[in-house]
Amino acid sequence: MAVEKKDSVSMIVYDNHFDKLMMPMIIAQGALAMGMEVNIFYTFFGLQGLMEKRKPKLPGMFRFFTGMIQKRMAKQKIMSYHEFMRSNIEMGANIYACNMSMEMMGWKKEDMFDGIKVAGVAKMLDMASEASVNLAFG
Repeated sequence: MAVEKKDSVSMIVYDNHFDKLMMPMIIAQGALAMGMEVNIFYTFFGLQGLMEKRKPKLPGMFRFFTGMIQKRMAKQKIMSYHEFMRSNIEMGANIYACNMSMEMMGWKKEDMFDGIKVAGVAKMLDMASEASVNLAFG
């Protein structure tokens, strides 16, 4: 029996670099503005993107350019990563932290943005099977 697809976007984030964390935030804004349901599942090192006190950086030698990119974003009045995250949650995005990755890495929900939900792989697979759009960032 086929699963009926919802007008929704399901994303999985498994990397902690600035560019890999920003893309789902921007796509989520667009999808929410279009009235779509948004579900984002963070696992492994992607979980660092849910830590409110952490500031994402570009990978490798490019990390030195992170500040420059953020200044350009601010100059163009583009929200920061943290502003995108808070805005997406306020607009109704469902943001999930992988419980197994949290336990494995010793991270606590209290260190994450308010509004983050904790779920397992079964929940992620359920969301993905019902979504009309599935994306991965890593």
